[in-house]
Amino acid sequence: MNVFPREFPLQEKGGKLMIFRLIMVLWLVLFGVILAGKETQAAEPSPIPYSLNTIIELALERNPTITGAKASIEQSRGQQVTAGAYPNPSISGAAGRGSIRDPSTGVSITERTISVQQPLEWPAKREARQRAAEAGVAGASAGLEEAKLNLVAEVKVAFYQLLLAQRDVEVSAQNLAMVKEVLRTVTARVSAGEATKFDLMKANVEVQKATKEVARSQNAVLTARVALNTRTAGAVGSVFGIQGDFELRRQEINLESLTARALEDHPTVRRLSRLVDQADHAVTYEKEARMPNISVLGQYHREAGDESVTGGLSVPIPIWYRRQGEIQTALAGKHRLLADRERLQNELIQALTQHTQEVRTAKDQIDVFEQGLLKQAEETLRIAKFSFQQGAASLLEVLDAQRVYRQTLLEYAQTRTDLSIALARLERASGGTL
Repeated sequence: MNVFPREFPLQEKGGKLMIFRLIMVLWLVLFGVILAGKETQAAEPSPIPYSLNTIIELALERNPTITGAKASIEQSRGQQVTAGAYPNPSISGAAGRGSIRDPSTGVSITERTISVQQPLEWPAKREARQRAAEAGVAGASAGLEEAKLNLVAEVKVAFYQLLLAQRDVEVSAQNLAMVKEVLRTVTARVSAGEATKFDLMKANVEVQKATKEVARSQNAVLTARVALNTRTAGAVGSVFGIQGDFELRRQEINLESLTARALEDHPTVRRLSRLVDQADHAVTYEKEARMPNISVLGQYHREAGDESVTGGLSVPIPIWYRRQGEIQTALAGKHRLLADRERLQNELIQALTQHTQEVRTAKDQIDVFEQGLLKQAEETLRIAKFSFQQGAASLLEVLDAQRVYRQTLLEYAQTRTDLSIALARLERASGGTL
């Protein structure tokens, strides 16, 4: 009776110690899991920035437009195989029990007839069909080059637009930092009684506007990133970075040589030219098709009392209809393709002239920025900030200088973007590298 009161406190103490140890073990395990999660998160690699050439390679590999152009080549090659095939022969047969009835001789055999027919195609018609198929393959190959040319231009435009959006974020972030610095100065002056609360309100408004510009520029980056990712069919992912700079061309562009080369060797012009050749061969085919195909016939016949082997020809006679409709349709298709090629050449001349002028204008504007406008805006801001800190300039003056400086940087980046995009589009219009 006296033992239990002595042992019970010991058991209770041991149980509390065990619970305490269990809680400590759980905390250690939880702490280890948290540390492991942080280490795993830290070990995750940051997105690797893609260069322009890398993104172009991914786009040419993954974009469905290129896949479709390659499929068109395979389809044209299949049509070429079809055009080179020879007509298949046909064999027919019939058999049945037969006997001589009048006069009756008692002869009864299995009568049978076997016929073989081989169509012979008019050689000129076959040749026209084969040449039309060859022109189709050449046109599809030029179509693949055209698709690559257009896709590369689209990737470059999207890349430079994303690069501009990133520069906009950088400039907006710098502007926000400068405006916050002005706000701190104004706040200190208000506390010292050297400025009014109205100045503080204006500085706060500028900070809010700068914050809004940062958010706007960040949203523009997301939109531009999606546009570039779309060109690669999602190969770069939703979160990625880019590395590179805007393109700058100092050499003068020879518009006449570019135009002459484009009108002759542009992939789109070559594709339409091959389609014109294909349509021309189609016209020839329809004209030659007025000459009907001849079929050679051979027949073996065995009946009661008779056995024969015969041969012959089957020749359709084009008296009432001589493919006037097919010939007219083929000629109209050829004339339409000729008009499309002429329209394309005129559009290329217009595009080359326009983009060449855009390149020259952008280069002149860049020279204005680099030869003094950027330095002037930066120096104006520096003087305004220094004067404001010394009390010689008002808040409005320093804010105006800040706006001018930010706007100058953005206009400079926009001009460099315009030059890069104009060069990309000029490259597409010329049909290759400049």
